[in-house]
Amino acid sequence: MELFRSLIFVPGNQPKMLGKAISFDADIIMVDLEDSVPPAEKVSAREVAKEWVAKLAKEAPRPSRKIMVRVNSLDTGLTQYEVAAVAGPELYGISLGKPESVWDVREADRILGAAEASASLEHGSIKLIPWIESAKAVMATQQMGEASPRVAALAFGAEDYTNDMGIQRTDSGEEVFYPRAGVPVAARAAGVASLDSPFVAFRDPEALRRDVQVARQMGYTGKFAIHPSQIEIINELFSPSNDEIAYARQVVEAWNRAEAEGRGSADLDGRMIDVPVIKRAQNLLEFADAIRAQG
Repeated sequence: MELFRSLIFVPGNQPKMLGKAISFDADIIMVDLEDSVPPAEKVSAREVAKEWVAKLAKEAPRPSRKIMVRVNSLDTGLTQYEVAAVAGPELYGISLGKPESVWDVREADRILGAAEASASLEHGSIKLIPWIESAKAVMATQQMGEASPRVAALAFGAEDYTNDMGIQRTDSGEEVFYPRAGVPVAARAAGVASLDSPFVAFRDPEALRRDVQVARQMGYTGKFAIHPSQIEIINELFSPSNDEIAYARQVVEAWNRAEAEGRGSADLDGRMIDVPVIKRAQNLLEFADAIRAQG
């Protein structure tokens, strides 16, 4: 079971910041070649990113941590060169900015396949996370998730979405409720993970905590961070709590007793336990086991 709880952006043109990222306890370190790199440094950042993908993978604090690179959108003409520069055995995947259709995902798949062949990598080894950041992308979210077996997750980008819609971004977030709620549903239908947009008020941990709780209730499996101080809260809230694990174990025990007595349902603390409830408890316990196993 892959961990996609926390992902943090690190500018791909900043070796000093990339060096600090070695110690970050995020599930995925995302070396960024898109928004955080100024146009004049896009080309030189490729070589910096290539060097640091290998370093970050080699010096990870836990074996389960993965390294990805966010590349620029296909319409910039930079994508294939960036992918070719960073492709290697240490790279888990590519995050693609601003795709809007199945064609975009399939074109990214083609570019990744060519890079794998040039780097002598197994075909399909580099994963893909498309960003859902426009009205067109929102309307094609599930299809984009199903467009390539490389797609490991779909990510919602609130800032670019509101820009595309011509609306103001607010702290309360009503303007992004529809697409934000839709991405995890579409991702689930496509059989991939879902990643929530970064929370930009990085100096407000309590507001972040509330935002992550909403995202988890929507069905997201993880969230992007823009500051290392956000990682611990994101990891905590996208992991089962001790109380949740204890209750899930009680559910399984009650179900096992009911089965032994030939009953198709059980009760626990006055609540009925049937098949969906036991499946949810079993899935939670499996996820908790996966987190422990991966450090």
